[in-house]
This record gives sequence, C-alpha cells and structure tokens, in this order.
Amino acid sequence: MATLIGGLAVSHVPAIGNAIANKRQGEDYWRPFFDGLGPARDWIQAQKPDVAVVLYNDHGLNFFLDKMPTFAVGAAESYANADEGWGLPVLQPFKGDPAFSWRLIEALFAADFDLTTCQEMRVDHGFCIPLSLFWPDGPPPVATVPISFNTVQHPIPSAKRCHHLGETLGRAIEADPSDKRVVVIATGGLSHQLEGERAGFMNPEFDRLCLDKLVSDPKALTSYTGRELVGLAGSQGTEVLMWIAMSATMTHGRKLVHQNYHIPISNTAAAVLAIENA
Repeated sequence: MATLIGGLAVSHVPAIGNAIANKRQGEDYWRPFFDGLGPARDWIQAQKPDVAVVLYNDHGLNFFLDKMPTFAVGAAESYANADEGWGLPVLQPFKGDPAFSWRLIEALFAADFDLTTCQEMRVDHGFCIPLSLFWPDGPPPVATVPISFNTVQHPIPSAKRCHHLGETLGRAIEADPSDKRVVVIATGGLSHQLEGERAGFMNPEFDRLCLDKLVSDPKALTSYTGRELVGLAGSQGTEVLMWIAMSATMTHGRKLVHQNYHIPISNTAAAVLAIENA
C-alpha cells in the first residue's frame, strides 16, 4: 500500500517566483521568508516522496470566471506551465502519474464529490512556486497530481467540504495498491487582500490561530463560512481552504515538523508549515 508521509503548506505569491528567478533570496526583504523554509525543505528531501499531490487554486491560466470548477483533478502524463504575465520564467512541464490520479479520482467520486477531471491541464504559479521552494535545485524529483480548488468565484466550497475532501483523499492515498510514498502540498495565503478598500489587509492573529489549529484540530476551522473567511483573512485569504484540506488528509494525526510566519511578502502574510502523518 502507498504511504502518506505528511503534508506541506506554503504561500505562492508571484513575487516569490521573481525573487527566485533573480536570486534575491539573501536580500533583507526576502531572507526571513526563505530562511524559514529550511527545516521543511530538509525534511521533505530526506523523506524522498515519489508523488506530490498539490492542492492549489488556479488564477486564470487554466480556468477563468466563465468556467470555474469547484474541484478539478489532473490525470495527465504531464502538466505544462505558461506565461501568466508576472514576468516569471516558464518552467519545464511537470511529470504526472495518470494511473495514480485516476485511482484518487475514482475514490473521490465514490465519496460523492463531483469533480472536473482534466486529461490536459496547465498549471500556474500557485502550483509551480511551492515545488520550486521545496526542491530549489531543479525540477522536482516527484510525479505530481494537481487538484485545483475554486477560491476565486463565489460561492466557494465550504471549509467543511474541503476538510471532507482532505479526509477522503488521505484514505484513498493510503488504500492505493502501489508502494508510492506520497506528500500532500497545499498552497496560497495566508491572510491577504489585493483589491478594494481593504487592499493590503492582513490578520496575524487569525493566521496564527489557523497555524495552531491546522496541527492540533483542523476540524475547528470548518465552522467558518466563506463570507466569514473573507472577513477574517481577506478576499484572497480564502486560500486557507487548501491548507485545511491538506491537514485533513493526515490519517493518523499530525506531528509538527516546522512552521514559519512572516509579514509581509508582497502584501501577503506568508507562511510555511510541515507536518508528519503521525
């Protein structure tokens, strides 16, 4: 059977990708964020996963407001990156694992999740930046399964629904007949708002509550409605839904490996979290 080794979560701000491309990690502005990645990076590289299931939100590269699936799962041989207009370098395609993807898809459908399945799928900075952060020396040595969450076009899925998806996904991974070692990566957030009267809004108190509960009791975060999450974390802070789903995949409890929290990175409360499937 497959082994779910643990989970990672990290912010995916496009400016992070520009900092990587321009080798600015050591500058005063960037150092607290990049230095805070070290223990999580060391842990995942030591674990040597075969597959990374990446929970992210598409920003218009693959889906747009006219067609926005609630959940979309990739089942392709590879996933191409493309120019989004942020000035980020276009990365080489990421390797997929269609057979593994389809087994996860079938398990999610069996649990009454209505998914969009994608045998062709382009992946944006929300998917690419975390992989570059955790494997900075080149293309990640893992197959990938992208799972896109709608955190953009309201109504968005509830925190309770995302938690349930995570629980189902964790069981499906551990029931898989392969001997693969699997890590689940969540991306985005934490609190931030990029537009309107509250542009620049961040909420460190709520972020630290989330970081605590993601380890100790992620189900406690499922009481918040989408509207409440916007109020507490900003209109883009709803990306915490992917973090909730990642935490919920852990089938045997959660052991904290590392966390780091830093304000600001491009008007975003940036964080990293690594947990073991205890």
